[in-house]
Amino acid sequence: MQFFLLLALVILSACAYFIGRNRAFVVASGKIRNLHSLPSFYGCYTALWCGLPALIVFLIWVTLQPGILINLVLSGLPKELQDLPQDRLNLVVNDLKNLVSGHFISNTPDGIVLEAANRYQDMRAIGNAALLVTVLTLVSGGIAYAWCKISPKLRARNCVESVINIFLITSSTIAVFITIGIVLSVLFESIRFFHQVPITKFLFGLQWSPQIAFNSDQVSPSGAFGTAPLFAGTLLISSIAMLVAVPIGLMSALYLSEYASPKFRAIAKPALEILAGIPTVVYGFFAALNAAPLIREIGTLLGLQVASESALAAGLVMGIMIIPFVSSLSDDVINAVPQSMRDGSYALGATKSETIKRVLLPAALPGIVGSILLAVSRAIGETMIVLMAAGLSANLTANPLEAVTTVTVQIVTLLTGDQEFDNSKTLAAFALGLLLFIVTLILNIIALHVVHKYREQYE
Repeated sequence: MQFFLLLALVILSACAYFIGRNRAFVVASGKIRNLHSLPSFYGCYTALWCGLPALIVFLIWVTLQPGILINLVLSGLPKELQDLPQDRLNLVVNDLKNLVSGHFISNTPDGIVLEAANRYQDMRAIGNAALLVTVLTLVSGGIAYAWCKISPKLRARNCVESVINIFLITSSTIAVFITIGIVLSVLFESIRFFHQVPITKFLFGLQWSPQIAFNSDQVSPSGAFGTAPLFAGTLLISSIAMLVAVPIGLMSALYLSEYASPKFRAIAKPALEILAGIPTVVYGFFAALNAAPLIREIGTLLGLQVASESALAAGLVMGIMIIPFVSSLSDDVINAVPQSMRDGSYALGATKSETIKRVLLPAALPGIVGSILLAVSRAIGETMIVLMAAGLSANLTANPLEAVTTVTVQIVTLLTGDQEFDNSKTLAAFALGLLLFIVTLILNIIALHVVHKYREQYE
């Protein structure tokens, strides 16, 4: 019912737009120059008065309705059920919700729960009817108010732009607070972790084995939480991936932008961007079933000892995956360089290669740095390819032929399955997330510094 009510609200707002627009023509006697704003703004003004108040009421009711109805139903239960412990009362509420939604419950419900479910449905039906009447009343009242307010002197454009401005400010504020909330939630859990594990051991420890023993006589009852092997593996795999992606992606962008014919570019660029749309799990299968065995066979022919899961296999496949991030964005940035700069270079006698090296690349450097930064962030955050091709072994090594793991893989591993959020093993995932956030923030600051420096030079 709520979906159809929302759809009807959208349709009524569209109709209100045309009503307001036609009303503007009528009050202006068909002469648009007599109006303060364009007729479309009067239509938007009417549509906002039609839909916005009703939408606010609709969202508030949909948000508060379940909790209000549950509290009303619980208040009507017998005293002995209301006095149940919180965990058992939650089970009753869960059975009630399952009955209302039509799902099966674990046992046969008694008559009291069935009666409560019927009461819930009755009150919900009454509430939906009241919501329908309220929404239709607000819609009708909004259209009537806007109809009366429309006149040649009405500053409809100012009103509409004010509403849009408030919406944009609200959206940006929500985004900022969501970011702050995520950071604070990770920070608080990380502080709990550092109360159990010293931060020096976490940052500079050389062993990662977050296994909490159940008995005090077991080996390493407190686990080992040194992050050096994790960041070494992350850096190793990301470096291999960037050694593949940056040269190939940048050269591809230069060729498509400066050398390729329009027909070839129209085919090659979409084909190259298809790589970005392939799911990472497919790349992981490819790395585990094709790339890793091939690297192992080549290593055996050369007399090298290659692990069945290696950083090289994961890095190469990851590099192939992030080529479009570098090539597509760099191509767009290079094409955005004004043609006058190319013409000026050619007029001075420079060749195409000299123009590319001395004019295009320096001018497009801020955008190229941004594309590389995006690729680095994508490489650092990749999980499936590393999990399937590089393994879970936390080895502190710079040998790309050995198995390693990364920070993101360990975060997923620590938070998989049933976890207790009061031990250091689970809390370590939040500490890893906080440290990874700080590292990516530093990379962003460095990239912004480079971009700012060169923008000052070329603008």
